Amino acid sequence: MTWIPADWTFRSDAVAERFDKHVRESLPWYDLATFGTAHFVRCFLPSGGLVYDIGASTGNIGRAVADVLATRGGSLVAIETAQEMADLWNSPGTLVVADACDYEYEPFDVAVLFLTLMFIPVRKRRPLLDRLREFCRPGGVIIVVDKTPLPSGYLGSSIHRLTLAQKQAAGISSQEIAEKELSLSGVQRPLDNELGDGWTEWLRVGEFAGFIYEGRAAQS
Repeated sequence: MTWIPADWTFRSDAVAERFDKHVRESLPWYDLATFGTAHFVRCFLPSGGLVYDIGASTGNIGRAVADVLATRGGSLVAIETAQEMADLWNSPGTLVVADACDYEYEPFDVAVLFLTLMFIPVRKRRPLLDRLREFCRPGGVIIVVDKTPLPSGYLGSSIHRLTLAQKQAAGISSQEIAEKELSLSGVQRPLDNELGDGWTEWLRVGEFAGFIYEGRAAQS
């Protein structure tokens, strides 16, 4: 019996238990993107600053920034909606099991949404991002890593096949790749125009990209 649910959900013990291994098999650049995100946290987190890890899963980002949090006396609040993922969370900071779209944010220096927005309903993305921009302190940043729309035509097909080839090269069976793709139907949707203006792209690997928003832009 496959561990992949018919409709993808993180509210599954089987998914949560396999998450850290599976995501690195599916996305070979996962640790590179984690390293880049941690780098920007180091660049923008002041002494005593606050980091939000939104969609924290098992604590990947928190573990990556543990040293800078300790060195600068910073704090991290991790927000995770699935209790099954939260049960496996292992990171510095404080974990809150809540819907990120309903959470009452405080002024912060860094917010990270690492492979998170694509699992949030489209209608809720822009309101969430607007709230985060409102609470981002001058000099702070919002960091996003997420799936993006493909270009049209054969180029788009080729880029999608790059993702499939990466998974196959990592040893994932064709059956599992197909099951996962179908499972994600209607649950995982790429970003469209939700980010709006003021974002800078800092990472691009096929269908996925990293973006950063500087809080100073909101103060101009």
